[in-house]
Amino acid sequence: MKGYIQLYTGDGKGKTTAALGLALRAAGAGLAVFIGQFIKGKGYSEDRALATLRRAIRVERFGRGCFVRGKPKASDVTAARRGIARCEKAILSGKYDVVILDEAAVAARLGLFPVEELLWLADLKPPAVELVITGRGAHPKLLKRADLVTEMREKKHYFRRGVKARKGIEL
Repeated sequence: MKGYIQLYTGDGKGKTTAALGLALRAAGAGLAVFIGQFIKGKGYSEDRALATLRRAIRVERFGRGCFVRGKPKASDVTAARRGIARCEKAILSGKYDVVILDEAAVAARLGLFPVEELLWLADLKPPAVELVITGRGAHPKLLKRADLVTEMREKKHYFRRGVKARKGIEL
Protein backbone atom coordinates (compact mmCIF):
# COMPACT_ATOMS: atom_id res chain seq x y z
CA MET A 1 0.00 0.00 0.00
CA LYS A 2 1.32 3.45 -0.89
CA GLY A 3 1.69 5.85 2.01
CA TYR A 4 0.87 9.55 1.75
CA ILE A 5 1.59 12.68 3.74
CA GLN A 6 -1.39 14.07 5.65
CA LEU A 7 -1.46 17.45 7.39
CA TYR A 8 -4.12 18.45 9.93
CA THR A 9 -3.88 22.16 10.72
CA GLY A 10 -6.00 25.23 11.49
CA ASP A 11 -7.19 27.07 14.58
CA GLY A 12 -10.10 24.73 15.31
CA LYS A 13 -10.31 21.81 17.73
CA GLY A 14 -9.73 18.27 16.52
CA LYS A 15 -6.31 17.94 14.88
CA THR A 16 -4.81 15.53 17.40
CA THR A 17 -8.19 13.82 17.79
CA ALA A 18 -8.30 13.17 14.04
CA ALA A 19 -4.76 11.77 14.09
CA LEU A 20 -5.60 9.51 17.05
CA GLY A 21 -8.70 8.32 15.22
CA LEU A 22 -6.53 7.41 12.23
CA ALA A 23 -4.12 5.59 14.60
CA LEU A 24 -7.02 3.60 16.05
CA ARG A 25 -8.30 2.70 12.58
CA ALA A 26 -4.81 1.68 11.44
CA ALA A 27 -4.26 -0.46 14.55
CA GLY A 28 -7.62 -2.13 13.97
CA ALA A 29 -6.46 -3.04 10.47
CA GLY A 30 -3.28 -4.63 11.84
CA LEU A 31 -0.94 -1.75 11.00
CA ALA A 32 1.82 -0.64 13.37
CA VAL A 33 1.69 3.01 14.45
CA PHE A 34 4.28 5.36 15.95
CA ILE A 35 3.11 8.64 17.50
CA GLY A 36 5.71 11.27 18.31
CA GLN A 37 4.13 14.07 20.33
CA PHE A 38 5.93 17.39 20.32
CA ILE A 39 5.46 20.02 23.02
CA LYS A 40 2.99 17.89 25.03
CA GLY A 41 3.80 16.38 28.39
CA LYS A 42 1.97 13.71 30.35
CA GLY A 43 -1.52 13.66 31.71
CA TYR A 44 -3.86 13.39 28.72
CA SER A 45 -6.87 11.09 28.92
CA GLU A 46 -5.95 9.24 25.73
CA ASP A 47 -2.82 7.94 27.50
CA ARG A 48 -4.74 5.13 29.24
CA ALA A 49 -6.54 4.05 26.09
CA LEU A 50 -3.34 4.11 24.04
CA ALA A 51 -1.54 2.09 26.75
CA THR A 52 -3.98 -0.77 26.15
CA LEU A 53 -2.98 -0.72 22.47
CA ARG A 54 0.78 -0.52 23.04
CA ARG A 55 1.45 -3.58 20.86
CA ALA A 56 0.03 -1.72 17.86
CA ILE A 57 0.58 1.94 18.81
CA ARG A 58 3.80 3.31 20.30
CA VAL A 59 3.68 6.82 21.77
CA GLU A 60 6.71 8.92 22.70
CA ARG A 61 6.70 12.52 23.92
CA PHE A 62 9.23 15.22 23.15
CA GLY A 63 8.21 18.16 25.27
CA ARG A 64 8.58 19.50 28.77
CA GLY A 65 4.88 19.24 29.51
CA CYS A 66 4.02 22.93 29.31
CA PHE A 67 3.00 25.44 26.68
CA VAL A 68 5.80 27.26 24.94
CA ARG A 69 5.15 30.99 25.01
CA GLY A 70 7.43 33.57 23.48
CA LYS A 71 10.96 32.49 22.77
CA PRO A 72 11.45 28.75 23.48
CA LYS A 73 13.80 27.73 26.26
CA ALA A 74 16.92 25.74 25.40
CA SER A 75 15.33 22.68 27.05
CA ASP A 76 12.30 22.98 24.70
CA VAL A 77 14.60 23.07 21.67
CA THR A 78 16.63 20.13 22.96
CA ALA A 79 13.51 18.03 23.55
CA ALA A 80 12.13 18.84 20.09
CA ARG A 81 15.42 18.05 18.33
CA ARG A 82 15.56 14.74 20.20
CA GLY A 83 12.06 14.13 18.91
CA ILE A 84 13.03 14.82 15.31
CA ALA A 85 15.92 12.34 15.60
CA ARG A 86 13.66 9.70 17.18
CA CYS A 87 10.95 10.20 14.55
CA GLU A 88 13.56 9.82 11.82
CA LYS A 89 14.48 6.43 13.28
CA ALA A 90 10.81 5.42 13.50
CA ILE A 91 10.16 6.45 9.88
CA LEU A 92 13.17 4.52 8.60
CA SER A 93 12.90 1.51 10.96
CA GLY A 94 10.59 -0.56 8.78
CA LYS A 95 8.56 -1.32 11.94
CA TYR A 96 5.82 1.27 11.45
CA ASP A 97 3.18 1.63 8.76
CA VAL A 98 1.90 4.95 10.11
CA VAL A 99 3.98 7.68 11.76
CA ILE A 100 2.20 10.62 13.40
CA LEU A 101 4.09 13.80 14.30
CA ASP A 102 1.60 15.38 16.67
CA GLU A 103 1.94 19.17 17.14
CA ALA A 104 5.06 19.16 14.94
CA ALA A 105 3.69 22.01 12.79
CA VAL A 106 3.34 24.12 15.94
CA ALA A 107 6.82 23.15 17.12
CA ALA A 108 8.25 24.37 13.82
CA ARG A 109 6.21 27.59 13.97
CA LEU A 110 7.49 28.27 17.50
CA GLY A 111 11.10 27.83 16.36
CA LEU A 112 11.85 24.56 18.16
CA PHE A 113 13.27 23.38 14.83
CA PRO A 114 13.12 24.72 11.27
CA VAL A 115 10.23 23.60 9.04
CA GLU A 116 12.88 22.18 6.71
CA GLU A 117 13.41 19.37 9.23
CA LEU A 118 9.79 18.26 8.76
CA LEU A 119 10.18 18.50 4.98
CA TRP A 120 13.35 16.43 5.30
CA LEU A 121 11.45 13.75 7.26
CA ALA A 122 8.80 13.77 4.53
CA ASP A 123 11.51 13.22 1.92
CA LEU A 124 13.00 10.35 3.96
CA LYS A 125 9.65 8.59 4.24
CA PRO A 126 9.66 5.20 2.55
CA PRO A 127 6.87 4.84 -0.05
CA ALA A 128 4.74 2.54 2.14
CA VAL A 129 4.76 4.74 5.29
CA GLU A 130 1.81 7.04 5.95
CA LEU A 131 3.07 10.26 7.57
CA VAL A 132 0.65 12.47 9.51
CA ILE A 133 1.66 15.91 10.80
CA THR A 134 -0.62 17.95 13.07
CA GLY A 135 -0.57 21.45 14.49
CA ARG A 136 -2.04 24.87 13.98
CA GLY A 137 -0.25 27.44 11.88
CA ALA A 138 1.35 25.00 9.45
CA HIS A 139 4.01 26.57 7.28
CA PRO A 140 3.07 27.11 3.60
CA LYS A 141 5.90 24.75 2.61
CA LEU A 142 4.19 21.97 4.60
CA LEU A 143 0.85 22.76 2.98
CA LYS A 144 2.47 22.43 -0.44
CA ARG A 145 4.35 19.21 0.41
CA ALA A 146 1.40 17.31 1.94
CA ASP A 147 -0.79 15.06 -0.19
CA LEU A 148 -3.83 15.71 2.01
CA VAL A 149 -4.47 18.89 3.99
CA THR A 150 -7.36 19.21 6.40
CA GLU A 151 -7.91 22.59 8.01
CA MET A 152 -9.92 22.64 11.22
CA ARG A 153 -11.60 26.04 11.45
CA GLU A 154 -13.17 27.37 14.60
CA LYS A 155 -16.64 28.70 13.93
CA LYS A 156 -17.75 28.65 17.56
CA HIS A 157 -16.11 27.34 20.73
CA TYR A 158 -17.41 27.19 24.29
CA PHE A 159 -13.91 28.14 25.47
CA ARG A 160 -14.82 31.71 24.39
CA ARG A 161 -17.61 31.61 27.01
CA GLY A 162 -15.13 30.72 29.75
CA VAL A 163 -15.47 26.93 29.68
CA LYS A 164 -12.18 25.37 30.81
CA ALA A 165 -10.61 22.30 29.17
CA ARG A 166 -12.44 19.19 30.39
CA LYS A 167 -10.91 15.83 31.20
CA GLY A 168 -11.80 13.26 28.56
CA ILE A 169 -12.90 15.90 26.06
CA GLU A 170 -10.02 18.38 25.67
CA LEU A 171 -7.53 16.82 28.11
